[in-house]
Amino acid sequence: MKKIILFITSLLLFTFHFSLFTYSYAERIKDIASFEGVRDNQLIGYGLIAGLDGTGDKGKTAVQSMSSMLKRMGVTVNADDIKTKSIAAVVITATLPPFAKPGMKIDALVSTIGDATSIQGGTLLLTPLRGPDGKVYGLAQGPVSIGGFAAGGEGASVQKNHPTAGKIPDGITIEKEPLFTLGNGNELRLFLHKADFATIDRISKKINEAFEGRYAFPIDPSAVKVVVPDAYKGNLVGLITRVEVLNVQVDMAAKVVINERTGTIIIGKNVTISPVAIAHGSLAIEITERPQVSQPPPFAPENAETTVVPRTNISVTEQKASLVRISGITLGEVVRALNALGVTPRDLISILQALKASGALSAELEII
Repeated sequence: MKKIILFITSLLLFTFHFSLFTYSYAERIKDIASFEGVRDNQLIGYGLIAGLDGTGDKGKTAVQSMSSMLKRMGVTVNADDIKTKSIAAVVITATLPPFAKPGMKIDALVSTIGDATSIQGGTLLLTPLRGPDGKVYGLAQGPVSIGGFAAGGEGASVQKNHPTAGKIPDGITIEKEPLFTLGNGNELRLFLHKADFATIDRISKKINEAFEGRYAFPIDPSAVKVVVPDAYKGNLVGLITRVEVLNVQVDMAAKVVINERTGTIIIGKNVTISPVAIAHGSLAIEITERPQVSQPPPFAPENAETTVVPRTNISVTEQKASLVRISGITLGEVVRALNALGVTPRDLISILQALKASGALSAELEII
């Protein structure tokens, strides 16, 4: 009886182990690709922030802009007569999402372009935002939030976050809908976010399998042409909805990403290491200064002086290096082999670069 229970337990563990390493992860098409016409648009505008507590622009740019604004409002004021530091000239940027409709609200990002030291507590005055075509697509206005503060005096100051840039949540009202083209009624084009031959081929096959016919045709590594089936004529929303929820296995290139500034290392699942032996040791040099004071002895001549004699100690420590054999054909094996070296992230970066130079690392090495 015990042998039977042990056999069943071993079989279950084997099945779990096998399924754990044979599971393939798939992505929805909507997460890795987008249809032609479904895209963001950038907006930009120039405006003024008022209500600053003496932290505004000291130059004449903001003052001239304020004088022009007051003139448009029917108030004539000479720019030379305006003496204030409560205003600041800013540039407003925003991202217009696809299918934005008039009346919708989006966030505004505000940044100073003058010598203002802080826009804390300021209010952005009504500012039109234009697209690349020069047309106005939104109006921005509202109090600015910098998510921090800045304060100080003559001898010291304290600052949290960046006081010359801020955000206005829902500070932009959409006034005009951007033009877009979602296919021509008979076909659509699907663009992959990252071009790949294998992935684009799998997307085409998955769409054809879902609609039971030849409707998807790969154009290049980043685009698929989708012919609209007769059942979806006049119902592009339904067609797009069904295509976007399809799961496709994404083929990832073997890549190792290294950030030398932080010591961060990211290893992709397809990275492999050919059998190779590594010897890595570290060298530490320590220099210490311990100056000594030399005092004149008793009854020394009157011209005897106290002198400081430098004393420098140098110690060099070099760890012994031993050859370690590493190899791996799966991500788990690569991680275990590299961990067996017991080195720091900085040393591991040097090892990975040496492995790439020797040809043992089968992956693209990207340093950021």
